Amino acid sequence: MPGAPADKHEELAGSILCMGNPLLDISAVVDQAFLDKWDLKMNNAILAEEKHVPMYQEMVDKFKVDYVAGGATQNSARVAQWMLQAPGAVTYMGSIGKDAYGKQMKECCAEDGVTTQYYEDEAATGTCAVGVLDGERTLCANLSAANNYKVSHLEQPEMWAIAEKAKFYYMAGFFITVCPDAIMKVAEHACANNKIFTMNLSAPFIMQVPPFKATLMAALPYMDYLFGNETEAQTFAETEGWETRDVSEIAKKISEMPKTNGKRSRTVVFTQGADATVVAREGKVTTYPVIKLAKEDLVDTNGAGDAFVGGFISKVVLGADDAECCRAGNYSANCIIQQNGCTFPKVPTFDF
Repeated sequence: MPGAPADKHEELAGSILCMGNPLLDISAVVDQAFLDKWDLKMNNAILAEEKHVPMYQEMVDKFKVDYVAGGATQNSARVAQWMLQAPGAVTYMGSIGKDAYGKQMKECCAEDGVTTQYYEDEAATGTCAVGVLDGERTLCANLSAANNYKVSHLEQPEMWAIAEKAKFYYMAGFFITVCPDAIMKVAEHACANNKIFTMNLSAPFIMQVPPFKATLMAALPYMDYLFGNETEAQTFAETEGWETRDVSEIAKKISEMPKTNGKRSRTVVFTQGADATVVAREGKVTTYPVIKLAKEDLVDTNGAGDAFVGGFISKVVLGADDAECCRAGNYSANCIIQQNGCTFPKVPTFDF
C-alpha cells in the first residue's frame, strides 16, 4: 500500500498546517528573448512590479500555457498529502479571490486531498508566471489576493482550533512578505507546546530586503527545521556578513544560532539541485545523494524544492530519521521534475 501505514491515518488527520501565498501558476516553455524582455533570470523568484503586468497576457498569447495550482507552500502541502495518502492529514491556509482561478485552486486541492481554509478576498486570485527554458525555471509572482491574508482569519475560533490541533507547521519564506503576525503567532504557539515549526528561505530577496530579513530573523529562533537551496544559503551568509560561501558550513552555522525551544535542536536542510542534500544539526553536517536523472527525462524544475519539502515533512511527522526524510524528499522532487509544474502521478510508489 502506498503512503503512511493505515494504523497511522487517524493520528495524522489534521496534523500538518501549512500557511502561504496560494497562486495559480501560468507555466510555459519560453525563449531567451522573452526572459530578456521582462528581466527574468533562471532559477530565481521575484515579485511582479508594475512593468510585469502585461507579461502574463503575452505569455498566454505567445506560448502554450498550462494552469497549475501553485504557490510554494501550497505545492509542499499537496505533495505531503500525496505522499502520506492519509485522509485530511494536511490543512492549508492562505488568501484567494472570489473568482474562477480561486475556484480552480479549491478544486485542485480537494482532488489532491488537501483541506483548504482560504480567506476569500475581493482582489483577484494571485498568479505566478513560470517560464521554463532547458528544464530550468524562473518565477514572477503577482500576489494580488494572496497579499491580503490577515492574522484575523487565523484568529477566528474555528481556524485557531485547526492550528491548535496540528502538530507540525510549515510556511515558505514568501509568506513573510504578506503576514508576519500570523507567522509569529503560530511560531510562538508551536514553541509553547513543543510542536514542530518549520520555514523555508525561499528566495534571495527575502534576505536582501531589510524588513523581510528582519521578520525572518525574528522567526528563526522558533524554527525546528529550516529549508532552502544553495543560492539562498549563500545569500543568507552574505547578508549576515559571513565570509564563507560553503553551503555545509553555512548550514552548520545556522543550525547553531540561538533557539527558543531548547527541547529540540534546529535542523537545517539545503538542497543543491543535482548535488547532494546538506543536513546540519548540533554541529554535525551530513550529505545525502539525490536520485540521478538523465537530462532527456528532465521536464521542468518548477516545484522541485517545494516537492522535496513536502516529501521530507511527510516522514518527519512519522518520526523518521534524516536519511529517511531525505529519501522521501528526493523521491518527491524526482517525480515532480519529470512532470509539467508541481503535478504528480495519482499515487506514489515510495515505500514507507
